[in-house]
Amino acid sequence: MLSVETVGVGLVGYLLGSIPFGVLIAKKYGIDIFSVGSGNPGATNVLRSIGKPAGYLVFFLDFSKGLLATTWFLIPVFSFSGDLSLGLWGLPGAVLGHTYPIFSRFRGGKGVATAMGGLLGVMAGCLIIGLVTWAIIFFATRYVALASIGFGISLPVCALVNYWTTDLPGGAGRVVLALVIMGWIIWRHRSNITRLRQGTENRFQKKNK
Repeated sequence: MLSVETVGVGLVGYLLGSIPFGVLIAKKYGIDIFSVGSGNPGATNVLRSIGKPAGYLVFFLDFSKGLLATTWFLIPVFSFSGDLSLGLWGLPGAVLGHTYPIFSRFRGGKGVATAMGGLLGVMAGCLIIGLVTWAIIFFATRYVALASIGFGISLPVCALVNYWTTDLPGGAGRVVLALVIMGWIIWRHRSNITRLRQGTENRFQKKNK
Protein backbone atom coordinates (compact mmCIF):
# COMPACT_ATOMS: atom_id res chain seq x y z
CA MET A 1 0.00 0.00 0.00
CA LEU A 2 1.31 3.43 -0.92
CA SER A 3 2.22 5.81 1.87
CA VAL A 4 4.36 8.89 2.26
CA GLU A 5 7.26 6.67 3.31
CA THR A 6 7.00 4.25 0.38
CA VAL A 7 6.71 7.10 -2.14
CA GLY A 8 9.65 8.87 -0.49
CA VAL A 9 11.85 5.76 -0.56
CA GLY A 10 10.93 5.08 -4.18
CA LEU A 11 11.69 8.66 -5.20
CA VAL A 12 15.05 8.75 -3.40
CA GLY A 13 15.84 5.39 -4.99
CA TYR A 14 15.13 6.84 -8.42
CA LEU A 15 17.36 9.88 -7.80
CA LEU A 16 20.20 7.69 -6.49
CA GLY A 17 19.83 5.36 -9.46
CA SER A 18 19.95 8.33 -11.82
CA ILE A 19 23.54 9.22 -10.89
CA PRO A 20 25.31 8.32 -14.18
CA PHE A 21 28.58 6.93 -12.86
CA GLY A 22 29.45 5.32 -16.21
CA VAL A 23 29.13 8.66 -17.96
CA LEU A 24 31.10 10.51 -15.29
CA ILE A 25 33.97 8.00 -15.10
CA ALA A 26 34.25 7.88 -18.90
CA LYS A 27 34.45 11.69 -18.99
CA LYS A 28 37.43 11.53 -16.63
CA TYR A 29 39.17 9.58 -19.38
CA GLY A 30 38.06 12.08 -22.01
CA ILE A 31 35.58 9.64 -23.55
CA ASP A 32 31.89 10.01 -24.38
CA ILE A 33 30.67 6.56 -23.39
CA PHE A 34 27.59 6.94 -25.60
CA SER A 35 29.79 7.11 -28.70
CA VAL A 36 32.00 4.05 -28.12
CA GLY A 37 31.38 0.31 -28.04
CA SER A 38 27.74 -0.53 -27.56
CA GLY A 39 26.91 3.05 -26.54
CA ASN A 40 25.64 1.77 -23.20
CA PRO A 41 26.84 3.69 -20.10
CA GLY A 42 26.99 0.55 -17.96
CA ALA A 43 30.01 -1.14 -16.43
CA THR A 44 30.38 -3.73 -19.22
CA ASN A 45 30.78 -1.15 -21.98
CA VAL A 46 33.08 0.98 -19.82
CA LEU A 47 35.25 -2.09 -19.17
CA ARG A 48 35.39 -3.00 -22.86
CA SER A 49 35.93 0.55 -24.12
CA ILE A 50 38.18 2.05 -21.41
CA GLY A 51 39.65 -0.77 -19.36
CA LYS A 52 39.28 -2.92 -16.28
CA PRO A 53 39.98 -0.29 -13.57
CA ALA A 54 37.29 2.04 -14.95
CA GLY A 55 34.85 -0.80 -15.60
CA TYR A 56 35.24 -2.29 -12.11
CA LEU A 57 34.87 1.14 -10.53
CA VAL A 58 31.64 1.81 -12.41
CA PHE A 59 30.29 -1.62 -11.39
CA PHE A 60 31.14 -0.92 -7.72
CA LEU A 61 29.50 2.51 -7.79
CA ASP A 62 26.38 1.28 -9.60
CA PHE A 63 26.16 -1.63 -7.14
CA SER A 64 26.57 0.76 -4.20
CA LYS A 65 23.78 3.09 -5.28
CA GLY A 66 21.41 0.12 -5.44
CA LEU A 67 22.41 -0.94 -1.92
CA LEU A 68 22.06 2.61 -0.61
CA ALA A 69 18.61 2.94 -2.19
CA THR A 70 17.36 0.00 -0.11
CA THR A 71 19.00 0.89 3.22
CA TRP A 72 19.42 4.67 3.64
CA PHE A 73 16.09 5.06 5.45
CA LEU A 74 17.34 2.81 8.27
CA ILE A 75 19.69 5.57 9.46
CA PRO A 76 18.03 6.98 12.62
CA VAL A 77 18.51 10.62 11.61
CA PHE A 78 15.89 10.22 8.86
CA SER A 79 13.19 9.24 11.40
CA PHE A 80 11.63 6.57 9.18
CA SER A 81 9.81 3.57 10.61
CA GLY A 82 12.81 1.27 10.19
CA ASP A 83 10.66 -1.22 8.27
CA LEU A 84 13.01 -3.31 6.12
CA SER A 85 10.24 -3.91 3.60
CA LEU A 86 10.54 -0.25 2.54
CA GLY A 87 13.59 -1.39 0.59
CA LEU A 88 11.22 -3.23 -1.75
CA TRP A 89 10.25 0.23 -3.03
CA GLY A 90 13.76 1.65 -3.14
CA LEU A 91 15.12 -1.13 -5.35
CA PRO A 92 12.76 -0.70 -8.35
CA GLY A 93 13.17 3.05 -7.99
CA ALA A 94 16.96 2.73 -8.26
CA VAL A 95 16.80 0.35 -11.23
CA LEU A 96 14.36 2.65 -13.01
CA GLY A 97 16.63 5.61 -12.30
CA HIS A 98 19.69 3.79 -13.59
CA THR A 99 17.87 2.77 -16.76
CA TYR A 100 16.20 6.14 -17.40
CA PRO A 101 18.35 8.64 -15.45
CA ILE A 102 17.06 12.17 -15.17
CA PHE A 103 20.65 13.45 -14.92
CA SER A 104 21.74 12.16 -18.35
CA ARG A 105 18.66 12.79 -20.46
CA PHE A 106 17.12 9.40 -19.65
CA ARG A 107 19.91 7.47 -21.40
CA GLY A 108 21.02 4.78 -18.98
CA GLY A 109 22.29 1.27 -18.55
CA LYS A 110 20.53 -2.04 -18.13
CA GLY A 111 20.34 -2.00 -14.35
CA VAL A 112 21.96 -5.32 -13.49
CA ALA A 113 24.69 -3.99 -11.18
CA THR A 114 22.24 -1.63 -9.46
CA ALA A 115 19.73 -4.46 -9.02
CA MET A 116 22.46 -6.62 -7.47
CA GLY A 117 23.29 -3.91 -4.94
CA GLY A 118 19.63 -3.43 -4.03
CA LEU A 119 19.14 -7.16 -3.63
CA LEU A 120 21.93 -7.22 -1.05
CA GLY A 121 19.72 -4.96 1.04
CA VAL A 122 16.43 -6.86 0.68
CA MET A 123 17.16 -10.42 -0.53
CA ALA A 124 20.79 -11.21 0.22
CA GLY A 125 20.30 -15.00 -0.04
CA CYS A 126 18.75 -14.75 -3.49
CA LEU A 127 21.51 -12.37 -4.54
CA ILE A 128 24.13 -15.00 -3.67
CA ILE A 129 22.26 -17.64 -5.67
CA GLY A 130 21.90 -15.19 -8.54
CA LEU A 131 25.62 -14.36 -8.51
CA VAL A 132 26.54 -18.04 -8.54
CA THR A 133 24.15 -18.52 -11.47
CA TRP A 134 25.69 -15.53 -13.26
CA ALA A 135 29.23 -16.83 -12.75
CA ILE A 136 28.42 -20.36 -13.94
CA ILE A 137 26.74 -19.12 -17.12
CA PHE A 138 29.38 -16.49 -17.84
CA PHE A 139 32.40 -18.76 -17.45
CA ALA A 140 30.66 -21.49 -19.44
CA THR A 141 29.66 -19.20 -22.34
CA ARG A 142 31.62 -15.90 -21.93
CA TYR A 143 28.40 -14.01 -22.70
CA VAL A 144 27.66 -11.25 -20.16
CA ALA A 145 24.13 -10.77 -21.50
CA LEU A 146 23.27 -14.46 -21.17
CA ALA A 147 24.70 -14.55 -17.65
CA SER A 148 22.67 -11.47 -16.70
CA ILE A 149 19.46 -13.04 -18.02
CA GLY A 150 20.22 -16.20 -16.05
CA PHE A 151 20.76 -14.04 -12.97
CA GLY A 152 17.34 -12.45 -13.47
CA ILE A 153 15.56 -15.78 -13.92
CA SER A 154 17.12 -17.19 -10.75
CA LEU A 155 15.61 -14.46 -8.56
CA PRO A 156 11.88 -15.37 -8.65
CA VAL A 157 12.79 -19.06 -8.37
CA CYS A 158 14.70 -18.32 -5.16
CA ALA A 159 12.01 -15.95 -3.86
CA LEU A 160 9.28 -18.54 -4.47
CA VAL A 161 11.23 -21.24 -2.65
CA ASN A 162 11.70 -18.89 0.31
CA TYR A 163 8.02 -17.97 0.27
CA TRP A 164 6.94 -21.63 0.32
CA THR A 165 9.45 -22.81 2.92
CA THR A 166 9.73 -19.91 5.37
CA ASP A 167 7.41 -17.50 7.13
CA LEU A 168 9.54 -14.38 6.68
CA PRO A 169 7.48 -11.15 6.57
CA GLY A 170 7.08 -9.58 3.15
CA GLY A 171 7.59 -12.87 1.32
CA ALA A 172 4.89 -12.21 -1.26
CA GLY A 173 6.29 -8.75 -1.91
CA ARG A 174 9.72 -10.21 -2.53
CA VAL A 175 8.30 -12.67 -5.04
CA VAL A 176 6.58 -9.83 -6.92
CA LEU A 177 9.75 -7.72 -6.82
CA ALA A 178 11.86 -10.63 -8.11
CA LEU A 179 9.43 -11.19 -10.99
CA VAL A 180 9.52 -7.48 -11.85
CA ILE A 181 13.34 -7.44 -11.84
CA MET A 182 13.48 -10.58 -13.98
CA GLY A 183 11.08 -9.10 -16.51
CA TRP A 184 12.96 -5.81 -16.53
CA ILE A 185 16.35 -7.47 -17.10
CA ILE A 186 15.00 -9.61 -19.93
CA TRP A 187 13.29 -6.60 -21.52
CA ARG A 188 16.45 -4.49 -21.32
CA HIS A 189 18.43 -7.32 -22.94
CA ARG A 190 16.01 -7.91 -25.81
CA SER A 191 18.54 -6.65 -28.39
CA ASN A 192 21.16 -8.96 -26.89
CA ILE A 193 18.72 -11.87 -27.14
CA THR A 194 18.27 -11.11 -30.84
CA ARG A 195 22.04 -11.04 -31.35
CA LEU A 196 22.45 -14.27 -29.37
CA ARG A 197 19.94 -15.97 -31.66
CA GLN A 198 21.77 -14.59 -34.71
CA GLY A 199 25.19 -15.54 -33.36
CA THR A 200 26.45 -11.96 -33.44
CA GLU A 201 26.54 -11.13 -29.73
CA ASN A 202 29.92 -9.98 -28.36
CA ARG A 203 31.59 -12.34 -25.96
CA PHE A 204 34.54 -11.87 -23.64
CA GLN A 205 37.62 -13.66 -24.87
CA LYS A 206 40.69 -14.47 -22.84
CA LYS A 207 43.65 -12.43 -24.05
CA ASN A 208 46.85 -14.33 -24.68
CA LYS A 209 49.86 -12.86 -22.93
